[in-house]
This record gives sequence, structure tokens and C-alpha cells, in this order.
Amino acid sequence: MKMFYGKNPQCNVSDAVRGLSSPRLIVFTCSEDGFDKAVADIEKAYPGVPSIGCIGMGYDSAIQEKGVSVMAFSEGVTVATGVLEGVSTMPARHIARLEKDLEKVRPGKDNTAIIDFCTGNDAAVLTTLRGLVDKYNLQVMGATGDASKVSCNGKIYNDGMVYAVVRNEGGKVKTYKENIYVPKDNTQLIASKTDKSKYYLGELNGRSAKQVYMELTHTSSDKEIIAQTFKNPLGKMIGNDVCIMSIKDVAGSGLILYRQANDSDILTLLEMRDPMEVAQTTVDKIKADFNHISGIYSVNCIFRYLVLKERGELNGYLSKIASLGTSCGLIGFGEHYNAQFVNQTMTCVVFE
Repeated sequence: MKMFYGKNPQCNVSDAVRGLSSPRLIVFTCSEDGFDKAVADIEKAYPGVPSIGCIGMGYDSAIQEKGVSVMAFSEGVTVATGVLEGVSTMPARHIARLEKDLEKVRPGKDNTAIIDFCTGNDAAVLTTLRGLVDKYNLQVMGATGDASKVSCNGKIYNDGMVYAVVRNEGGKVKTYKENIYVPKDNTQLIASKTDKSKYYLGELNGRSAKQVYMELTHTSSDKEIIAQTFKNPLGKMIGNDVCIMSIKDVAGSGLILYRQANDSDILTLLEMRDPMEVAQTTVDKIKADFNHISGIYSVNCIFRYLVLKERGELNGYLSKIASLGTSCGLIGFGEHYNAQFVNQTMTCVVFE
């Protein structure tokens, strides 16, 4: 398969796709002010070519904070694109569309992935996908886009999940999840008085969740709590894996998270590792799994973007991942890894 990447900081699609011929799939991100026009321009330039897009920042070996970024496969793939509408209230309503597209693509073992963009309610959407992921041995990576807009095949949707089912005709595909946070110590925090609909966490170990977090992190105000989550998010232990649960806001004596907490969940406080060391471990792992890499498409959480930018390591990090081969992606507001909705994480799909 062959992967193309182009970009333009003024949202000029013609310039971004210069040199792209006979694409079989187009995946793009664009700034909010240029998104509607970019959707129309891509459809006009490549009528009938499957495409999905969302609002956000793009990157290859360096960040592009404004403009349009275009990734495309020009050969070696079988593709189907579609949309699940009304995901905020009825995420399962149109799931038959995705199953029909899967049957058209005819996924084989370890050679098919779904790339998706969602406007919200991601955890419920991914739960809806779980049965198909297991049935067809699929891998999934995707993101929550910005401004509640996504596009599929030249049309814009304000409440939906757009997807591209991609079968690699020349080799395998594999998804990865990278986490730069680890448990700070062995402290176990039992969640209670939660409200799943509001992503609210009321108590930890029977005490105010806000107060417990402040004591653990030596913070003293709501503002400091929000800033501290970049260094010390909460985490839910799932076996040996860590599911990051970033703090979005403070509400009374409780906390609002970026993902649901349930009563009796066992949480812990996390701390940051050296991002560049973590990136090297990711690179080494991918190298060990692939003899040849045709392309990598990834999503980095907006929180990772802010942390890496503050540390002056953002482009260095992106360059390290790009050392594997053609690499591009977007900054997301929530990340998808197979059937999981995760925070403060990098997820990617690698094509042989």
C-alpha cells in the first residue's frame, strides 16, 4: 500500500493534495474556520472517492496548528466509509450500516482496521462497536474531533461517528496505545457517589474527591487542581493496564472527569514518565513487530499536545515516531483504541 500526506496552513486544499493521484481513501483534518470549504473542495477534486474528516490540528514530523492536513491511501487497500448518525442519543441505531460495510470489505485476520472520528459520546459508541470488533477481529483507532463537526464523503454531520474500514491488501495492520503516565504509588482510591451521565466523581475512599486529590497533590485551589491533572491524572487499573481519567473540572466537593467513573471503581494517582523515553519504547516495539512499514496514522490527546509543547518536546516527539516511516495524524479530544475510549493517550494504527 502507498500512503500520502500533504498540508497547507491556509486551508488551501489544492496545495495540500498536490501530487496526489488516484486516491482510494482520503482522511483529513482542518481548522474550524476552513472546514466546510475543505469538505466541499476535497469532494470536488476527487468526486466519489471515500473520505472522512474532522476539525482539529494535524501533524507529520511537526505540528500544524492551523490549516488543512490530508492523508490518503493511493493503492493497496480496500475501503468502505460510512456514518452512524445520532450518536449522542442512539449510538446503536445505524450499526447495521457498519456491518454491511464490513461484509463488503471482507476483513481477514489482522489486516483490517477502522479509522473513525466522533462528535461525542465516544464511550457509548465504542461499546456499540465491541461486538463487531470481536466478530471480525478488527482493530480501531480514532478520535473525538473539535467543534462537533465531522464529514463523510462530502457531507457534514453535527452528531455522528464517521468511519473508514480499511483492509490492507499487502500485509497486516496493528493498533498501539502509548501512555506516558504510571501509578505514583500503591494507593488505592475507591470511587463512590458517581454520576455516569455527568462524568462526576463525588467521593474517594468515602471522603470528598476534591479534598482527597488536593491532599495527594498538595494543591490548594480549583485552578491548581485543573492544572495538576496534566502532571497527575487519576487512573483506573484494568489488570496491568492503566486507563487514564483526566480531571475536567471541579464541581462542589467532587470532580468532573473526561470519562465515566462507576461506584466501586478502584482508582489511583498517576505521575508522568519521560515522554521521549516512552516514545523510544513505542518505536522499538513497532520495529520489532514489522519488517516493513508503509504508514502510520495516529491521534495524540490535546493534553499531551499541551504538555509536550510546554516541555519544548512536541516536534521532537513527532519526529521520533516519524522515524519509523510515513507518519501523520491529529490532535484529538479523546482517543479510541479498539473498543476503549481513553484520555491523555496516543493511539495509532500501523500498516505493513
